[in-house]
Amino acid sequence: MANSKIMIVDDDPDLRQALRLRLRANDYDTVNAVDGYSAIALAYKEHPDLIILDLGLPAGDGFVVLERLQKDDKLSAIPVIVLTARDPQSSERRALQSGATAFFQKPADNAELIDMIRASLSQARTKPVLPS
Repeated sequence: MANSKIMIVDDDPDLRQALRLRLRANDYDTVNAVDGYSAIALAYKEHPDLIILDLGLPAGDGFVVLERLQKDDKLSAIPVIVLTARDPQSSERRALQSGATAFFQKPADNAELIDMIRASLSQARTKPVLPS
């Protein structure tokens, strides 16, 4: 079975690199987007198995990305884990209501994040797949 592909959407190059290394150490393939616009375009092109999404992005914040993903039949089934520095008091509920699978505040515990990725991918595999 091929490795799961995870799209990392964050404008911080150091965080993208750190996440990429953590994910590759756990046998995940990665692709990167740096803003809201490129996140949507890359999701269409790559159709990742899971998305790790920051909320504070240029060219369309994370909430815009969540909204666009949820409105598309081919992309709405992709689990999205929000990983952000934003205050969870004001952002967590909105992110989950907007379609996110989970919410983590930066810096996230590596083991908890990997566990949530595994759980989200496992749950996504049990959902019916829409025809192309």
